[in-house]
Amino acid sequence: MKTVLLSENGVVIRLALLDDFDAVMHLYRQLHPTDPVICDGSDQRAFERIIDDPLLNLVVLERDARIVATTYLNIIPNLSRSAAPYAVIENVVVDESLRGTGIGKQIMAATLELAWTAGCYKTMLMTGSKRPSTLGFYRACGFDQDAKTAFLAKPPATD
Repeated sequence: MKTVLLSENGVVIRLALLDDFDAVMHLYRQLHPTDPVICDGSDQRAFERIIDDPLLNLVVLERDARIVATTYLNIIPNLSRSAAPYAVIENVVVDESLRGTGIGKQIMAATLELAWTAGCYKTMLMTGSKRPSTLGFYRACGFDQDAKTAFLAKPPATD
């Protein structure tokens, strides 16, 4: 079933479907071009788990029936803040050929509205980018980079 979040002027923002795997992976390769190509199907299985979980929302933006942007909204149950959930947005990608056209702001607004509709009391996002244009984009979407301090831990390297 297609869950449409917005449809206007040739743009459709909706939750991803199983058939969207290749288009989403095409965008992810633009986000992380040096990531190895997965050949064992584990990426497809992860995609299917995401699509099946109501707390995991892979949002896509179609323009002229082509997926050109995506975000990944994780809604996380919570015991504090009156048991209100919170959200984390990851993997924000707009097709390289369409960056700077406003599509990113459209999909981010729809993604945030999805979080607010789910009752989230906050939505967090981290970026590894230091580019002023990227940071400015997130500020323009309503994110405050001074509101919290983020720390990141990675597993130790194995040889």
